[in-house]
Amino acid sequence: ILRFAALTLCLLAFAADAAQAQGRPDTFSPGEIVQEGHRFFGTVSRGLAQVVEKAVSRWGQPNGYILGQEGSGAFIVGLRYGDGKLYTKNAGDRRVVWEGPSIGFDTGGEGARTMMLVYNLPATDAIYQRFAGIDGSAYFIGGFGMTALASGNIIVVPIRSGVGFRLGANIGYLKFTPHATW
Repeated sequence: ILRFAALTLCLLAFAADAAQAQGRPDTFSPGEIVQEGHRFFGTVSRGLAQVVEKAVSRWGQPNGYILGQEGSGAFIVGLRYGDGKLYTKNAGDRRVVWEGPSIGFDTGGEGARTMMLVYNLPATDAIYQRFAGIDGSAYFIGGFGMTALASGNIIVVPIRSGVGFRLGANIGYLKFTPHATW
């Protein structure tokens, strides 16, 4: 519970910094993110637009986003693996692979298409590190979900559209690398 409270306070502090980034030419507008999301997820979904609007209202406009796919499974201890591509407006695109453990009251498995909004990314190579956070899921068959991970001033907000069964909450991290390490 103390970790959850500390992470929440950190994310709220980062929210003020992210709000200052709104409107910069190197950021993506909510409309651009929703449009890419609709193309990527293959459907015009009101749920996606609501999740993106919530993220933008909380952290501002992202200066990067990742599109990819991932798989995960958990029974108290979990693992998540994924790969995709980081897109930025003026710093180029990069391939990213992520993996990470989790622990908590969590069970189930999922396959998901994932869009991650990236805030305060100073350079594309800065994505290659660990981002810690708390995740919670409760769905059967599918749906959209959002969580937030942080490392220093950089915030990554994964938006997942998964298929499977997942129930619970956990603490974990995602480590981003340019190549698969598994």
